Amino acid sequence: MRPESEGDGIALSQLVEGNPVATIVIDARHRVTHWNRACAVLTGVPAADMIGRSEQWRAFYDSARPIMADLVVDGVLEAGIDLYYHGKFSRSLLIDDAYEAEDFFPAFGDGGRWLFFTAAALRNARGEVIGAIETLQDVTERRKAEAALREKEACLAQIVEGSSVPTMVIDAQHCVSHWNKACEALTGTSALDVIGTGDHWKSFYANKRPMMADLIVDAAGEREIDRLYHGRYRPSPLISGAYEAEDFYPNVGEGGRWLFFTAAPLRNANGEVIGAIETLQDVTERRRAEEALRESEERYRSLSQTDSLTALYNSRHLHECLPAEIDRAKRYQRPLSLLVLDCDNFKAVNDNYGHLGGDRVLQNLAHAIRQCLRRSDLAFRYGGEEFVVALPETDAPAALAIAERLRALFAAVRTPAPGGEAIRCTVSIGIAVCQAGDEEGGLIRRADEACYRAKQAGKNRVILADSVR
Repeated sequence: MRPESEGDGIALSQLVEGNPVATIVIDARHRVTHWNRACAVLTGVPAADMIGRSEQWRAFYDSARPIMADLVVDGVLEAGIDLYYHGKFSRSLLIDDAYEAEDFFPAFGDGGRWLFFTAAALRNARGEVIGAIETLQDVTERRKAEAALREKEACLAQIVEGSSVPTMVIDAQHCVSHWNKACEALTGTSALDVIGTGDHWKSFYANKRPMMADLIVDAAGEREIDRLYHGRYRPSPLISGAYEAEDFYPNVGEGGRWLFFTAAPLRNANGEVIGAIETLQDVTERRRAEEALRESEERYRSLSQTDSLTALYNSRHLHECLPAEIDRAKRYQRPLSLLVLDCDNFKAVNDNYGHLGGDRVLQNLAHAIRQCLRRSDLAFRYGGEEFVVALPETDAPAALAIAERLRALFAAVRTPAPGGEAIRCTVSIGIAVCQAGDEEGGLIRRADEACYRAKQAGKNRVILADSVR
């Protein structure tokens, strides 16, 4: 491998240090030359305690013994590797002179951790082994999730498909500088076809759009990341400025694949972002297995969130959703409005037409609410004849327009009574717009007070909180 200058691309040392996957590099004398930030976070051992020494075993074992990279440097055959990793290792299908394994480390972390690790030889121009690189990933949570599946599928022995992490690197101009063999295997795209271009998106999407690495190069904020990966991303717990996410890619593989991916910035000596590194893992089989486990719970979850009479969400689900909507509105400084609706003279409806007639009126009101909802809106039966509607991204004028439309729509409804006559009913609506100091209870209370004022003012009308004193 020829050495790279900054002008030719991103240096190997920067790739290792910026990689969100824990990475160790040793030379031919087993001395540690690289111990990146992710490795320091994973093991709790700083690089200063390891660089230049041959004591890498101390981070993983109670007594001296070789780690996988040491065995690769020594050219140990599979029979020798089997002495240390019996039944837990395999030869890499992607990289020559490389092995992968998954093992439990009881003295590692709090209560022990499962690690998936790969090790590959590093050679000079003459083909001589001059060291080895080992990558490690904490897969404890995945192993815990798989435990339930293994009870039903004892034959499932290995989830990880590749022997190393698929990785791509882009520079500050969004041109691909690295596209490794694992990435070729995952996407079916040759490195020769993508390196030096900005066409990396073509391997993942049908239409041009930024990948996570592109957003990091552009210093996009969480608002933009949330727009593209809403509910599917989080900041990396290992690397500052990095993110990780999980999403479905219909254009990858046959029938689409679920990928878990991480992206982190690469910086020069001045701290300037000169590119980004993105790693990807195929987690399709795990997602399918988890979906199978969730199916049995989905019906119960739906019933626990839904009011059986109106098919709207129930008050329990309101208390689960509204705090999150309020928090999101405050965090991104976006408007949020809340409607409280109360069916006018509902006691008289029940007295005159019985509970069956009253139930039909409430069902028609719920139908009117659904007709006025947008995709992002949430409607709840709060209790009895009272309903609540949450309107994200909606200011006071827009909320008034929606409420007036709903009021007029319901006022025109004729509900057939059990005796054949038509029931006419109206609704009073109070509106409150989320303010800086609002919490769930305060926002509902202000909308409810506005609804009460609407009833006092003659019913069948809409009142905005704080508009009348």
